[in-house]
Amino acid sequence: MAANEYSLPTSPNAVKTKELPVFEVQPDQNLASEFHKRLIQMIAEFEISLDEQHEVGMRLVSFGQNITLRVEGIGYFNPSLIRFFGTTEAGAPVELIQHISQISFLLMAVNKADPANPPKRIGFSASEETKEEDV
Repeated sequence: MAANEYSLPTSPNAVKTKELPVFEVQPDQNLASEFHKRLIQMIAEFEISLDEQHEVGMRLVSFGQNITLRVEGIGYFNPSLIRFFGTTEAGAPVELIQHISQISFLLMAVNKADPANPPKRIGFSASEETKEEDV
């Protein structure tokens, strides 16, 4: 019998014991924190293509209308909520909270909010990320 095989006793009175294989524990790929990491990476990759006059925006096509959001931060709340922080084109503060199964948006370049300052970049460093708020 191979090392990872397990056989049941052949008679009711027989008792066999065998070590079962040890499986490495992987992080839960369906946690919001894992989606958060991937979203940050994708946004950072998108930012590389932007010039000094543009920042990252998102276009949401639900809610019965198109909404453009200037993305300023992303957070999460495990197990399944992602939070997007930013402003509308009119400058109103907004926060979008979505279940990980519903995330769908279009990344786009938007004119920077303040032409006098450098564009805001999301390519987060660990200290700038919005962390999970555990309960």
